[in-house]
Amino acid sequence: MSDAPYDAVLLDLDGTVYHGSQVIDGAADAVATVRKQGTAVRFVTNNASKAPSAVAQHLRDLGLAAETDEVHTSAQAAAALLRDRLPQGARVLVVGTASLGDEIVAVGLEPVRTADDTVSAVVQGHSPETGWADLAEASVAIRAGARWVATNVDTTLPSERGLLPGNGSMVGALRIATGAEPIVAGKPQPLLFETAARAANADRPLVVGDRLDTDIAGAVAAGLDVLCVLTGVATPHTILTAGKAERPTHLSADITALSEAVDELRVGPRPGWEIGEGDVLTVRGEGDRLDLLRALCDAAWRTGVTRVRADGDAAEAAVTGLGLA
Repeated sequence: MSDAPYDAVLLDLDGTVYHGSQVIDGAADAVATVRKQGTAVRFVTNNASKAPSAVAQHLRDLGLAAETDEVHTSAQAAAALLRDRLPQGARVLVVGTASLGDEIVAVGLEPVRTADDTVSAVVQGHSPETGWADLAEASVAIRAGARWVATNVDTTLPSERGLLPGNGSMVGALRIATGAEPIVAGKPQPLLFETAARAANADRPLVVGDRLDTDIAGAVAAGLDVLCVLTGVATPHTILTAGKAERPTHLSADITALSEAVDELRVGPRPGWEIGEGDVLTVRGEGDRLDLLRALCDAAWRTGVTRVRADGDAAEAAVTGLGLA
């Protein structure tokens, strides 16, 4: 991230740094390079299934230097939100892992697993063990008037096997069962990014993530620049057609781009490519494929035109390679 005006990097994890138990190639070296340049690093994840200490240990197991206080999770954000809205000692029904319950304890609230008339709120985070019985207890509490907070609403969770059901899918089941809508604590709400930036004493952090509807939307909501990588959920097509609230300022294939000059990653006109504007975006020229995507996004977001046509063999190969043919 040479010649960058950023004083911290706020990194998403699933789909950005790793897929489950598999680190993304070059991620450890990229993060180490950022640290050597004197830039603060924070890990900001919507996954509420692990305690910050466990997340930091997982990162170290994958070869990345990480301390517990560098990790910011949606479980922490949800607990903080409930702390600010409930009296001390209030009972909160937990749908999620034991570590989510620990975060509830840490803010002076009492976690429970069974619905009754003493439950003031429901907090729901991802857990691979969540089943029908857990959702049934939450449904009873929500229907009785308990405040409902979801750590996040990611519908999918990147893994080494591909996309798996995320917390948002389970939240969707409760939406249907109760007709209620949760308060969302994690991304795309800006709280996680704001908290991480403050912890890093950063005035101008750069967010790095792979999901338009959470990482990028959360950064946009927080007024921060954001680098979207293509190792997780986002694709060239979804980025090109993204709405204003989900448009990144920078694009790269993966996190290793952090070792490059950051201005080279910014969405905008790029050398070698000419984009003709009209009823269709006409691509002419040749050059780096990701540079073409940066130039196409610039044109599409300004004009509202997202259909793409290639003029010439080199342009055809690049457009096809991006999956935009």
